[in-house]
Amino acid sequence: MNLQTLPGLFISHGSPMLAINPEQVGPALERLSLNLPKPEAIIVMSAHWESNSLEVSTGIRPDTWHDFRGFPPELYEIRYPAPGQPDLAEDILQLLAEAGFSAHANSTRPRDHGVWMPLLHMYPEADIPVVEIALPMHLSSKEIYAIGQALAPLREKQILLIGSGSITHNLRELSWDRQPAPVPEWASTFRNYVTGKLAHNDFDAVLDWQSIPYVERNHPSLEHFSPLFFSMGTGPRFNIVHSSFSMGSLGMDIYRFD
Repeated sequence: MNLQTLPGLFISHGSPMLAINPEQVGPALERLSLNLPKPEAIIVMSAHWESNSLEVSTGIRPDTWHDFRGFPPELYEIRYPAPGQPDLAEDILQLLAEAGFSAHANSTRPRDHGVWMPLLHMYPEADIPVVEIALPMHLSSKEIYAIGQALAPLREKQILLIGSGSITHNLRELSWDRQPAPVPEWASTFRNYVTGKLAHNDFDAVLDWQSIPYVERNHPSLEHFSPLFFSMGTGPRFNIVHSSFSMGSLGMDIYRFD
């Protein structure tokens, strides 16, 4: 079989409502999947699996987890029954060990919305195996970047690597009722700084996240930004696939790394 090298992706998955109200990013995800060779498997690091240790899901068929409250009933009826792939999970554990990381198998972890929600738009048939890896809370940005580097060789086996978070993520600042809402300067400045540094191959400036303008206002906690560090490690060439804001300050960007 002639396999083609896939990119690494960073996907801003936004609100759970993306599943039933795709706005601009849903069609962008669909177009992206149509322009890529079909993956043999997908690996996702999600903002919604924060862990004290580095873990890899080894389940054969993880449950679809609706890890949110207060949304319309139809959202809780959605299932994404893509299989797991324990053999790939073991390969991931081996690659991480070779890179000096202590990682553990987790056979019971359900699939959170940071995984299934974007994939619902990209691969709605749910016929591609998906393995999720945890976001270790104790690791630095450079260590999370190194995890992406450790798994980057899997791209050559037609495996799609995804970091799923949001380029901006301050839920207290969102305009829930006013649509469309203007994008505040602190959000656009942050986003433009990050993409500008990535476009000029200055990855170190992004990994030095504490120096980014308005970082605390855009990310009161870092879990939605950290998957970008993972994606950055998967490839050195950066491109913007999609850029938009939702509810004012919620960045919905999609980036690829080749």
